[in-house]
Amino acid sequence: MRLLTFTTFFGFVLKTGTALQIQCYQCEEVKHNDCSSPEFIVNCTVNVQDMCQKEVLVKEDGIHYRKSCASSGACLIASSGYQQFCTGKLHSVCISCCNTPLCNGPRQKKRPVPSAGPPARLRVPPRLAEGLLFLLLSLLLT
Repeated sequence: MRLLTFTTFFGFVLKTGTALQIQCYQCEEVKHNDCSSPEFIVNCTVNVQDMCQKEVLVKEDGIHYRKSCASSGACLIASSGYQQFCTGKLHSVCISCCNTPLCNGPRQKKRPVPSAGPPARLRVPPRLAEGLLFLLLSLLLT
């Protein structure tokens, strides 16, 4: 029974995806943050590009944006290397990295915090909930 439980749980983990893929916006040198629409969404390379990168360049003719997928190492090195040039003034270059889907798009509006009422519910992805429930039941039945 324990072997069955282990193999089922291991299969669940493989099925839900240990290989992670993130989606990011991708564009080159656009003005006014115009590339934050669905046609600019790309699937990054699985297990290689695990972050989204956004570059903000201040030029004579305005602010330009570059957005892309990136590996965490390359993105973090680039962002820290350009930190001294991130002044917001002419010829400024700011590079930021993030690791959630489409995080290199426009900033999300913050949701208003309710003044009173029940506490917020924890949201668990359905596949994870199914797997945890199965594991718990199988452990209880053994």
